[in-house]
Amino acid sequence: MKPNYFSRRKFIAAVLLAAPAAALVDATLVEPALVKIRHRRLANNPTHRLVQFSDLHHKGDRKFLQSVVDKINSARPDFVCFTGDLVEDRRFLQEALEILSGVEAPLFGVPGNHDYWSGAPFAPIRGCFEKTGGAWLLDERREIADGRIHLNGITCLSAHRRMWNLDPQATNILLMHYPAWVKKIDDPKFDLVLAGHSHGGQVRIPFYGAPLLPYGVDEYDLGMFQTRVGPLHVNPGIGYIAGCDFRFNCPPEITVFDI
Repeated sequence: MKPNYFSRRKFIAAVLLAAPAAALVDATLVEPALVKIRHRRLANNPTHRLVQFSDLHHKGDRKFLQSVVDKINSARPDFVCFTGDLVEDRRFLQEALEILSGVEAPLFGVPGNHDYWSGAPFAPIRGCFEKTGGAWLLDERREIADGRIHLNGITCLSAHRRMWNLDPQATNILLMHYPAWVKKIDDPKFDLVLAGHSHGGQVRIPFYGAPLLPYGVDEYDLGMFQTRVGPLHVNPGIGYIAGCDFRFNCPPEITVFDI
């Protein structure tokens, strides 16, 4: 029995030593490129499908971004919603827009903080989104699906100052970047609020969650939440912040909603 005991002990020791290395490989080489498609059904008899994606932080990986667009198109959405942070460096904006122009449904979006910080010009972004049949929403609203869906988009510069005039006969959707800004909105009740920014923390410890989160997130770090202004979904994003090119237990995500 003694040889078996030592063999078992060595096996356990090997597993304990290998676990951190395996986690490091997963976090740096596997998970950042493993885009997950999550489906959420929000109606008993849905009539429309939308896709949400967020926080591209495109840094020049054409093949990866093209795979994201391909996954979006494979879901066959009626429209697509982007919730901020196309790039951190404006040098990559033209390439990002070239690839995003391949989205085969109207693409609507709002800017994130890095879109401002990078100094990226908004005119070509607006042009790209409009060519798909969508819009770059800077404190604006668009009515789609013959007026049955109203898309509202707010910037990182205004939330509490926005004047709302929602149609109770329509499905009212709000696009925003900072999820915690639901606390700044006083009156309206949306059917769905979509946000990003958090990246889900990029690293999520099992049974604990994200040890670090950016400003503007608060408790709304990842997934669905019920808030006083309506159901909020926080997408974990596609990319990562420069210098933090890892994800663990928090893969990139494209979220498909049937509404």
